[in-house]
Amino acid sequence: MVECRHSVRCAVVDADGSVVEQFGDSEAVVYPRSSIKPIQALPFIESGAADACFAATHEVALSCASHNGEVAHASHVAAWLSRLGMGEGDLECGAHRPLFADATDALVRADRTPDAFHNNCSGKHAGFLATAKHLGENPRGYIGRNHAVQKRVRAAIESLCGTDLRDAPEGIDGCGIPVIAMPLVAFAQGLAKMAEPAALTGDRATAIRRIVDAMIAAPEMVAGTERFDTDVMAAGDSIACKTGAEGVFAAILPKQSLGIALKVDDGATRASEAAIAAMLLRHANPTTAQGAVLESYANKPITNAAGRVVGTVRAVLPV
Repeated sequence: MVECRHSVRCAVVDADGSVVEQFGDSEAVVYPRSSIKPIQALPFIESGAADACFAATHEVALSCASHNGEVAHASHVAAWLSRLGMGEGDLECGAHRPLFADATDALVRADRTPDAFHNNCSGKHAGFLATAKHLGENPRGYIGRNHAVQKRVRAAIESLCGTDLRDAPEGIDGCGIPVIAMPLVAFAQGLAKMAEPAALTGDRATAIRRIVDAMIAAPEMVAGTERFDTDVMAAGDSIACKTGAEGVFAAILPKQSLGIALKVDDGATRASEAAIAAMLLRHANPTTAQGAVLESYANKPITNAAGRVVGTVRAVLPV
């Protein structure tokens, strides 16, 4: 029997803004949460901050990340900020335990407490700080909605997604920055432009390609061990994807010039991973290796404490 059902809404949009496929209410207004980080990273590149701080590919990927807080993630962010003459005290994202249990266990064994570098959003915040420093702005309070850093982020989202956010519902994300609601289909439109930016201005197109290429080239920085984003992107070079809290997922398909945005109504991550995997199997023409990874998430076994397979989480797409 089916024990639980998760309702999903989704929009697939091409670079011209045409809706290729949709189900559920794709016009519904949703918080995109961390799945919008690749768009939030645009000012870091476009302002010249990335070049000014000699950002490496893995640092551009970290600027889009919801990372595990593993040693590589925390140490790379620390080294990046050190280069800027900054440190943990400049991060306003707060501290939490690493998302990866083994990384938390390692801290316990070392008798260390998590710091802001372990926050899954520390790379994004490092990008914010780098941008403020490059533009000669006081970085203090950079997470506030009225700080120039967040105003640039909002402008980038409005421009790329083609939506007016002046009266949009607004909350505070887990890392402290504003999270701004928009129609799911508008978010998919912005992702489609990231998939095929040729119609945009040269500087923006260049920035977009740098971000998408970095995510695909350094997938371990975008998420980490045993994470959907990293598993899928490490298996091939045709997909850039980004998870978000509360059942949101985004995918950028450069070879198909498509953007996909979806939202699980009850916020379940197990459902969002299965749903985006099924949509990528349908639209991304994945490689054999990438297809195998996607299939493992679209029909994911459920095991009990003894390791016995006792069920499956699976996505059922409309015909």
